[in-house]
Amino acid sequence: MTEFISTCSMPLAIVFLIAGFFFLVKGADVFVEGSSSIAKRFHVPAIIIGLTIVAMGTSLPETAVSVVAAIQHKNTLAISNVVGSNIFNMMVVIGFCAIMTPVAVQKATLKRDFPYSVFAALLLMILGGVGMKLGRFDSAVFLVFFAIFIGTMIRMALKAGKEGGQLQSEEIEAAEAQKVMSMPKSLLFLVVGVAGIVIGGDVVVDSASNIALKIGMSQTLVGLTIVSIGTSLPELVTSVVAARKNEVDMALGNAIGSNIFNILMVLGIASAISPISIITENIIDLCVLIVFTICAWIFAGTKKKIGRAEGLCMVALYAAYAVYIIVR
Repeated sequence: MTEFISTCSMPLAIVFLIAGFFFLVKGADVFVEGSSSIAKRFHVPAIIIGLTIVAMGTSLPETAVSVVAAIQHKNTLAISNVVGSNIFNMMVVIGFCAIMTPVAVQKATLKRDFPYSVFAALLLMILGGVGMKLGRFDSAVFLVFFAIFIGTMIRMALKAGKEGGQLQSEEIEAAEAQKVMSMPKSLLFLVVGVAGIVIGGDVVVDSASNIALKIGMSQTLVGLTIVSIGTSLPELVTSVVAARKNEVDMALGNAIGSNIFNILMVLGIASAISPISIITENIIDLCVLIVFTICAWIFAGTKKKIGRAEGLCMVALYAAYAVYIIVR
C-alpha cells in the first residue's frame, strides 16, 4: 500500500492526502474519548485529564506525521511539519481569531506560556544546530522539559482549585464533557483511535512525499505548507468557531500550549525513534518562529489583548513568510 501511494498519480495522491488528514483527526478524537473515559473510570480528576490526555490529543496529528517521517528517514518532513504547524498556529489561527473578535490574554499566558514557547524554540534551534541533527540525547532533553511543563500546568491548576479560583482551559472543559463509557467500548475507542492515527500518519507522509516529487517541491516546503496546515486545521476550525461565538478567551493560551507540545513532545518522541537531520532552512524557519512568537508576545502584552489590527498584521506576516518559503 505504501509503495502504491508513493507512486500513484497526482489526483489520487491528493485524495490520499485528504483521506490521511481525515484519519488523523478522527483517530485523535476517538483516542482522546477512549483514554479520557478510562481515566475518568479510575477517578482521575478532569483537570489532570484535560492538561495531559486531551491537550496531547490536539498534537497527535503532528506526532503521527513526524514519527512516521522519522521512521521512513524523511527527516526534513518531520522537522518542517512541526515548525510549520507552530508558525501557522501562532500567526494564522490567532490572527484569524483576532480579526473576528479581540483575543483576551490571560496573565498565565504572558508569564508562563509565551516565555516557555520561546524557550522551546530556542532549545530546538540550539540542539539542532549542534551537529545539525536531533538524536536520542536531544530527545531526552525535550521530554524532560516537556514533563516539567506538564507538571507546572498541573500544579498551577491544582493550586487554583484549592484557592477557589478557576483555571480556564478548553482542554479541561473538554475533559469534563467526556462521557464515561463501558470499559470494552473505551478499549475499542483506544484501538480504533491508534489505528486511525497510525494509518493517517502513514498515508499523509507517503502522499505528501509523492506530491512533492511530482511537482518538484522539496520535502521541507511540503512540510512547511501542505502538511503543517493540514495537521493544524482542527485548531483553526475550533478557534474560528469559538470566535464566532465570542468565546476566544482561551484561544491564545491553547495555541501557544500546542506549540510547546509540538516541539517538546512531538520531536522528543520522533528523535527518540530515529535521529532527525537538520538543514540550514530549518534553522532559518526556527528564527522566523522565534521572531513571530516574540511579536505576538508584544502584541498580547501591550493592552492585554490582541485586536483586529494586530490580527491583520499577523496574517499578513504569515502571507509574506509563505511567499518567501515558496520563492526560496
